[in-house]
Amino acid sequence: TFAALMLIGGKLADAYGRRLIFVIGIAVFTLASLACGMASSGEALIAARVAQGVGAAMMNPATLSIIAVTFPPRQRGTAIGIWAGTSALALALGPLIGGLLTEHASWNWIFFVNVPIGVLGIAASFLLIDESRDESHERLDLPGLATSGLGLFALTYGLIEGNNFGWGSVRIVGAFVVAAVSLTVFVLLERRQRAPMLDLTLFRNRTYVGANLAMLLVALAMFGVFFFVSLYMQNVLGYSAVEAGAAFLPMTVLIILIAPLAGRASDRWGSRWLITGGMVLLAVQLAYFSQLSDDATFWVLLPALVLGGFGMSMTMTPSSAAAMRAVPVEKAGIGSAVLNACRQVGGSTGIALMGAIMASRLTSPPTTASFMDGFELALVVASVIALAGAITAAALIRPHDRSHGAEPVQQAAEAA
Repeated sequence: TFAALMLIGGKLADAYGRRLIFVIGIAVFTLASLACGMASSGEALIAARVAQGVGAAMMNPATLSIIAVTFPPRQRGTAIGIWAGTSALALALGPLIGGLLTEHASWNWIFFVNVPIGVLGIAASFLLIDESRDESHERLDLPGLATSGLGLFALTYGLIEGNNFGWGSVRIVGAFVVAAVSLTVFVLLERRQRAPMLDLTLFRNRTYVGANLAMLLVALAMFGVFFFVSLYMQNVLGYSAVEAGAAFLPMTVLIILIAPLAGRASDRWGSRWLITGGMVLLAVQLAYFSQLSDDATFWVLLPALVLGGFGMSMTMTPSSAAAMRAVPVEKAGIGSAVLNACRQVGGSTGIALMGAIMASRLTSPPTTASFMDGFELALVVASVIALAGAITAAALIRPHDRSHGAEPVQQAAEAA
């Protein structure tokens, strides 16, 4: 539901108010978290998780669009860098806190802990965030909402479940057929609508296209790696869940520190070569990981984690900044939603791809040697994908990406 409703969440934010949709998203996510913690069956837990996805799909696109309308283009990269650093802090603390709660309290508390945070988030939103919306909005494009939601749902479902049911199964092939038909119909509808949900003219901007492709490829290369490197640490090296979370701290701490600097650098020099360089560093990191043995120490892992910290900072923040500078500020919600949808679909594809590669090499019953064989091949493939991302960024993103006329709109908003 998170991936399927991302575009809808972005469009609703533009149409009805970015702060309003953000707050509703927090409220839905918070209530759903409470329901998750109180769930007494698997079915109830899954239903509450579906509701969490709805709330997240409303929150996530609104965050970047709020930044886009709050800061002028010359400061937007720095602001997005601070946003990315804060997100990395959550990424660092989440596995540690979640592991500690699971080990010393109960699994329910990984959901209950969201409730006070959600309440604080709602209060802070009303105190600190100004409302903004697309004043040119006419009406909701209901056919566009329906076809985009169905298409993204079917695509994500097929990617997530492909390894479970088999890529040639009727269920998975059917999901991909539904996705292809729905997304094709969505594009055809958007080309003909007077007030489309997604203005396809956004994709005439090479920088916007390049930033979205870079985000998709970095997620494709890295999300599966996080998942399987964590499995490697726990199943091969013998780390506990908390120890595996702690092992990633050097990488996430570097992201926290470097992401704002990368954002500031993108404000000054543009995003093109930052993204290109970051993707090259990630390719080197992945190639290094592919050479790990089944008895590696933390100090052997550390150089790759350091490379990943620099690479992720130089890629994610400038990609987001480039994309948000390339869209008109009144379309910031849907522009952000496309970027986040690329990240989510890329991540799902990466986990599915790495999982399929791993499954092709695992013996029955699985052995450490067969796991390491699949692990090495998956990481080599991920490294090649990261290099493809570097080439894409260098080819498409303009050396000094500039805003799409957002400065006058920002000045008018400030005057109002």
